[in-house]
Amino acid sequence: MDSNDDGNVKTAKMTKANKKVLRKQMKASHLLLKHEGIETVSHSTQNLVVANGGLGNGVSREQLQEVLRESGSVERLLMPPNKPYSFVTYGCTEDARRCHAALNGRQLQCQGHTATLYLCFVDKVGLYSGISAEMPPGLKVLENFVTPEEEAQLLEAVDWTSCDGGGNDDAVQKTLKHRRVKHFGYEFRYDNNNVDKNKPLPGGLPAVCGVVLERCLVQNHISIRPDQLTVNEYQPGQGIPSHVDTHSAFEDTILSLSLGAKTVMDFRHPDGHSVAVMLPRRSLLIMKGESRYLWTHGITPRKFDMVPVSNTEKPVTVTPDPCDLTLNERGTRTSFTFRKVRHKPCDCVYPSACDSQQALQVPLPRTLPGTDVDAVRLESQFVHSVYEEIAGHFSNTRHSPWPRVGDFLRSLPPGAMVADVGCGNGKYLGINPSVFTVGCDRSRNLVQICADRGFQAFVSDALEVPLRSGVCDACISVAVIHHFSTQERRLAAIRELVRVLRPGGRVLLYVWALEQEYHSQKSKYLKERGVSPLERTGPTSAVQTDTNISAARLDQPELSIHMNRMAFSSQDLLVPWHLKGSVQKNSQGPGLPGTGGRQPVSRGDPVYHRYYHVFHEGELEELCRRVRNVTMESSYYDQGNWCVILQKTM
Repeated sequence: MDSNDDGNVKTAKMTKANKKVLRKQMKASHLLLKHEGIETVSHSTQNLVVANGGLGNGVSREQLQEVLRESGSVERLLMPPNKPYSFVTYGCTEDARRCHAALNGRQLQCQGHTATLYLCFVDKVGLYSGISAEMPPGLKVLENFVTPEEEAQLLEAVDWTSCDGGGNDDAVQKTLKHRRVKHFGYEFRYDNNNVDKNKPLPGGLPAVCGVVLERCLVQNHISIRPDQLTVNEYQPGQGIPSHVDTHSAFEDTILSLSLGAKTVMDFRHPDGHSVAVMLPRRSLLIMKGESRYLWTHGITPRKFDMVPVSNTEKPVTVTPDPCDLTLNERGTRTSFTFRKVRHKPCDCVYPSACDSQQALQVPLPRTLPGTDVDAVRLESQFVHSVYEEIAGHFSNTRHSPWPRVGDFLRSLPPGAMVADVGCGNGKYLGINPSVFTVGCDRSRNLVQICADRGFQAFVSDALEVPLRSGVCDACISVAVIHHFSTQERRLAAIRELVRVLRPGGRVLLYVWALEQEYHSQKSKYLKERGVSPLERTGPTSAVQTDTNISAARLDQPELSIHMNRMAFSSQDLLVPWHLKGSVQKNSQGPGLPGTGGRQPVSRGDPVYHRYYHVFHEGELEELCRRVRNVTMESSYYDQGNWCVILQKTM
């Protein structure tokens, strides 16, 4: 075999070890193309992709830079977050060629395991502009709020030698799944996520905390002295599930000191927007207003955090900028969280997340529809009206097509006629320009967004699509059928899709899955999985439905309001949508027709609820088997969704 003039891969007189490296390199190139869309080239360039050399598999920026600089001048190193690869650009092609020859097959010892590097040339590397993220409203992090001496005194004041639930009467200590915890002033009970306000612990808060709390008062971080302290100790690899501190238990401002080590805390808005905030050692976290009442906060259990290189010790948000990320090994961190126990019901401006205000709401019928008329009313209130209200905000959160849906559309022959039933903002309508695609949706506002983007779309109910029978070569229905509230209506929606197909035509169905963890892999949606009842925080409530919906049988399941980014507790539920930044009109009542299933909110951003029926494993296939004249081409699980491809036989 001839040798490559570029020096990219030398195949003459290859040793057994070299052949193995070449096979691994080719495999890495194939996987990068298949899973990441990264296309490698055979000729030499200044740019290399380093497979197995990324933050996602435990390789730090400092460690990788050290070996890359052995081959020449590195102009830029991009390390995308959570990915097992990185990109390096050298000052000249010769340096890149030297690196390619020297480092292919190089083993790095990192974070307790061995990473073997495989390098391939790429023509170009994407440019990344400055990426920034704002902290949640009401959130502050003050660095070096306590001195090293004060830190030592605070840590010494906590006696971890006492037994769980015991010790002296001044404090209560427990060992939880992810950490150990000690309570002072009042015990926080994880069985009901509240405190017993009539049973204060006799010892109060440790005296050593007085200096810190006085400093907070003097600097106007708080207006009243806290009377409850929770101390959490986190070993590397431990964390705390995402949660909102119970509204009815504590007043507005919450203070938390980070002692012993720094960490990254994740904050998430109910609409799915998340911000990672670095908490340096000896810093003070202050949560007020929206950040305290509405955003969840938690710490992912892991031994290493991704942190910015430029501000490794500053209280900043951690952005996904691949030019400025590295790994930080966690140490043992102890948090001192100070709170003031609340003795009156909470009247905050976030009632959808407030257990006090939800408890005051008058319960109305909350069962699934017993008749088709009830189903139509429920879907009108909690699906159709909601999407009309949230269309703009919803569209702004729907950018990236799901890869396997895109693969299905790109597999269609040129000139094929395709219908996207329930097209939303039209993100799939332009995937394959060689086919003719038309979309329809129940929401006029979403159809208008499609038109504004230059797509062909019209308003239609998915149960009565105004297309001739047998006119389409393919149909897709992505995240639509789970909005129908009875099995009969879900089946009718599938039959309508099959009706418009020609014989031999195919339809792709996607529905939300009950199982948000499958084959030991969590879906992207799932924030925390397997959280025990003792650690689950935040309110849950039954939904208030339209009083016009007829009374259902007592044995019918109830609708519940789902807590976003948590595992599903039932198949039929309402999922909140917080319409951020909107001015709400006065509401006439909870979930009345025309209000889009809106909660009775008098202040703050309006909250809407969308009805979902999440499918359990095998349910979609069983439903499709009841449809005549189709065969099931394939079925699969894709990132929290059950999916089926059907082919029409006649």
